[in-house]
Amino acid sequence: MLFTADHDEPRRILQKFIAAHINPFVDEWEKNDIFPAHELFKKLGDLGFLGLNKPVEFGGQGFDYSYALMMAEELGAIKCGGVPMAIGVQTDMATPALARFGSDEVRREFLSPAIAGDAVACVGVSEPGAGSDVASIKTQARSDGDDYLINGGKMWITNGVQADWICLLANTSDDQVHRNKSLICVPMKTKGVQVARKLDKMGMRSSDTAQIFFDNVRVPKRNRIGEEGKGFTYQMIQFQEERLWGAAACLKAHEYIIAETIEYTRGRKAFGKSILDNQTVHFKLAEMQTEVELLRALVYRAAEALIAGEDVTRLATMAKLKAGRLGRELTDACLQFWGGMGFMNETPVSRAYRDSRLTSIGGGADEVMLTVLCKMMGTLPKNH
Repeated sequence: MLFTADHDEPRRILQKFIAAHINPFVDEWEKNDIFPAHELFKKLGDLGFLGLNKPVEFGGQGFDYSYALMMAEELGAIKCGGVPMAIGVQTDMATPALARFGSDEVRREFLSPAIAGDAVACVGVSEPGAGSDVASIKTQARSDGDDYLINGGKMWITNGVQADWICLLANTSDDQVHRNKSLICVPMKTKGVQVARKLDKMGMRSSDTAQIFFDNVRVPKRNRIGEEGKGFTYQMIQFQEERLWGAAACLKAHEYIIAETIEYTRGRKAFGKSILDNQTVHFKLAEMQTEVELLRALVYRAAEALIAGEDVTRLATMAKLKAGRLGRELTDACLQFWGGMGFMNETPVSRAYRDSRLTSIGGGADEVMLTVLCKMMGTLPKNH
């Protein structure tokens, strides 16, 4: 069984924290297009939630992945998508490769403060010309003695405005595209790092997202995570936790929108009866609840396989694909049942409609997920 009685107390603490320290402020943060990451992350770090499955010697709790998954699912109760995503970047996107492959020195410098909540992290993979196509990135980290000189740019970087360091994927040689990349921890205050602009997004409004340029940025080679040239492989492994996190974080968020839609349609009358009394409405909501439960079963199965040390590429890819598709279908259907109020920014279904759209894009677009699955099934044409 994935969850035991040992998960109950941290789950309760996290639920209480979200109710007291996050949800009351979400509307303000959404309006301001940013939330106080350092302040919030420090509180989470003090409670131990930024390193549940990270090594004890660097400040983590040393638990297995089931605790990280529990946290991802509970973060879905936050009444927006931006804040949970920002937390997820810290715990499951920017730090897994560092925790797994980094030297003790680089883990002390970058992982420990991230776990404590003293530092905000971001991950730099996507570029204007290379989003889901990770192999095509152009950012270079040229060898210069004991240092790297980094030039290039990154795009759509969650936490990028407030981050203290970036887990950067860059080309460190002229080898083949899958063997020429390295992951490097780069402090954001390093000379030559420029946060060019804070991006204006359709959804995830409370999450700050940046475009970042690197102009002759000099960092020591000891900041590299693991071996040179293994960055693409490390990032692909890191992606599995990112994709599982994304799917898990959708579960309670979807259930919340279903519950809000039931409440709204029960109270709203049209043609002499409540909207909810129409069969097309209550049947569709029952279908959506069933779909959420099916997604939960897939996510849990993938998590169990990950804990058992299995390759979860197939299951995590399926979960990510399904989560994105379901988010689009569910929020669209629920918004329709809200009628004119669904089109108003003040309603939770409108925010969910905008926020959930990213799940089919970030961390690998739906089409990339389908390509990965087709490769594994042996159905992809040979010219790919």
